[in-house]
Amino acid sequence: MSYATKSPWVIHYDASSCNGCDIEVLAALCPGFDVERFGIINTGNPKHADIFLVTGSVNERNISVVKQIYDQMVEPKVVVACGTCACSGGIFHDCYNVLGGVDQAIPVDVYAPGCAVRPEAIIDGVVQALGILDEKSKALKASKRGA
Repeated sequence: MSYATKSPWVIHYDASSCNGCDIEVLAALCPGFDVERFGIINTGNPKHADIFLVTGSVNERNISVVKQIYDQMVEPKVVVACGTCACSGGIFHDCYNVLGGVDQAIPVDVYAPGCAVRPEAIIDGVVQALGILDEKSKALKASKRGA
């Protein structure tokens, strides 16, 4: 495991969900599931985060916020769409203001579906994100050496 993935920090944003997935994200961080055993810490600052966990669908009012948080994160960064709404718009996909899943606003690396997404699926998605973060870190270092 590389330096970048030894203690990744996550930032969580609720794009407009029913809050079921948000409760499950918090459950994953609590001692029962203990995602911190992987060295993962929840932060409120996008500049410190390596992994962006998004719950809920993207709509006209929050797309700029999702993009802004993503743009503030430092490379390498990974996005995990948590829940069916974040993956595809979910039950809200036919609403007049819903654009769809998170991939309508920013590139998504890992999809963790479920309504509500289970903490085990979130942890699995974060572990997959760690592998992708490691690959992106190596590619970034290689491109800096070649430049």
